[in-house]
Amino acid sequence: MACLHDHSCDEHDCSTDWSLYKHIDLSKVSALNEAVPGSVKTVFRAWEQRLNSSEGILESNEGDPELIVFIPFTSDVKIKSISVVGGADGTSPAKIRAFVNREGIDFSDAQGMQPVQEWELVENLQGVLEYQTRYSRFQSVGNITLHFPDNFGGDTTQIHYIGFKGEATQLKRDVVATIVYELMPNPSDHKTRSETGGGLSQVE
Repeated sequence: MACLHDHSCDEHDCSTDWSLYKHIDLSKVSALNEAVPGSVKTVFRAWEQRLNSSEGILESNEGDPELIVFIPFTSDVKIKSISVVGGADGTSPAKIRAFVNREGIDFSDAQGMQPVQEWELVENLQGVLEYQTRYSRFQSVGNITLHFPDNFGGDTTQIHYIGFKGEATQLKRDVVATIVYELMPNPSDHKTRSETGGGLSQVE
């Protein structure tokens, strides 16, 4: 889906209300094959800051474009879409393969495992594209691993921004649990009266 910034964002879910940035457990984000250790943390920013890569970018080691990024969340989330802003001159990633709720995936694991979903990417230097998930497969996501197997021909892969749109489920689950708990006595009472009434009619 192209989410171009020439419309009302409220109508097209471009609002930061849908951004999952604040639900990422940034201290535990990690990457394999990053040229600068810890640089992966710099690519997670608020949606409005997606083109501001002044604090750093994620880049693979020279001559090896493959990257794996592990992103845990502070609560379970539902992911609707993923956005990736890559580098210029062939350094943008060309594909994403996503694995949900699997920790410790390395390159041999990623190559041998079936992803939950994969996307063929286009160079998205302006951050105007979002890739929709198969939403039913991205419910109750505690962590997600993104495998970037290749790029568009550059010596390294560069990623300037990774963003997720969706919603956190923790709060909603608590609210539902409270409502169910409060309503539980009523169905029970009705059932008891119903059974009692049935018994009386049989006696008559």
